Amino acid sequence: MVTTTKPHGRRTRPGRTRPARAKADRGQVAIEYLGFLPLLLLVAMGAIQLGLAAYAASQAGTAARAGARTAASVDARGSGQSNARDAVSDWVEDGGFHYREDGGRDITVTVRVKVPSVVPGLNGWWAERSATMPNEHSAFGF
Repeated sequence: MVTTTKPHGRRTRPGRTRPARAKADRGQVAIEYLGFLPLLLLVAMGAIQLGLAAYAASQAGTAARAGARTAASVDARGSGQSNARDAVSDWVEDGGFHYREDGGRDITVTVRVKVPSVVPGLNGWWAERSATMPNEHSAFGF
């Protein structure tokens, strides 16, 4: 094996020299990662929040259809509001649940549920969906 002597008298092996710049950059990646981590967490929380909003909107639509179907049906069991409330997941319903029914020739039910929040400061989101069904009561002369 061939060894060389540096000007300051230390011996080194070939291919094992480290430039001075590499010594100064040690730990730089860890600092950059720590700086990027809050942004990465914010993006992840935003994605989770959008997923929760979509889920709450889906739950509101399902509840509106169940409520309208029950309110418009002649032989339905229970009230439109109770069936709409039963169609919503408990953890979505706990945040807030509003039911509105408009009658006439057609029954329109509107349901609003509060979107659960994981991002601080986004507490005022509501998902609202409506469903309309033909009123069987008016069709049969009830």
